[in-house]
Amino acid sequence: MKIQNFKYHERGLNRFFGPLEAKIMNILWDSSELAIKDVQAKLDQDQTKPLNFNTVMTVMNRLVDKGFLTKRTEGRTGLYQPMVSRDHFLENQSKELTHELIEEFGPLVVNHMLDALEEVDADLIAKLEQKIKALKKDN
Repeated sequence: MKIQNFKYHERGLNRFFGPLEAKIMNILWDSSELAIKDVQAKLDQDQTKPLNFNTVMTVMNRLVDKGFLTKRTEGRTGLYQPMVSRDHFLENQSKELTHELIEEFGPLVVNHMLDALEEVDADLIAKLEQKIKALKKDN
């Protein structure tokens, strides 16, 4: 489930998805399994203008095609749910992005990550120290 177009200038899930895709993924991550009409109703709560059912259906089916959602049929109703949890998705995407950055930029990206540590809390620095100690023991 690799994201092809990471948008660094965006925030949150919009870095990985289009705006409507991100809203749909959040709705489904916050729910268990929903039909298109249920997702549409939740989307319409946040919209000034209701979204067309066919638009929501098209986006959800594209998310199935991309491997982000699964669809099963119960009677005549299609029920959708995410392939992985939000936490698992974000873990995988951040890991993939980190590997790509290190592969492409090597020491530069590591230096920038270390510089960014000055702006984070002490708990994160402690976790990094533990991780480095564990890596040193393994080598």
